[in-house]
Amino acid sequence: MTEQNTTVQRPLSPHLQVYRLPLLPLMSITHRVTGVALAFGTLVLAWWLAALATGPGAYAVFSAFMMPLGGLALLGWMIAIAYHFCNGIRHLIWDTGHALELESAEKAGIAVLIGWGILSVAMVALALFFWAT
Repeated sequence: MTEQNTTVQRPLSPHLQVYRLPLLPLMSITHRVTGVALAFGTLVLAWWLAALATGPGAYAVFSAFMMPLGGLALLGWMIAIAYHFCNGIRHLIWDTGHALELESAEKAGIAVLIGWGILSVAMVALALFFWAT
């Protein structure tokens, strides 16, 4: 065996602290997370409807459970549905075979983020308007 007197400078793999995910993978992960959040939100919505149909006692239990963070949960559900909707449209466009090149896919991603912001602000404004009246 030969001995090596010099230290070898090997490149280190990128760590999470220095590696930044590109926009498209971040949007893909967010699409999956919002899908799971919407599934749980839909279960809460079904519970709410069942409590309404069952009577005042069941609705009181639901209200007691949701009272501390119910409005915040509804706000999160609205924002998640806006993102999932906008990104779903992008996926439908991809299914037709359009905007699959990297440059056009990134432009579509930016369009999704802009549309998500506009839709989220509009939904929250409408919710606040109807809540105030």
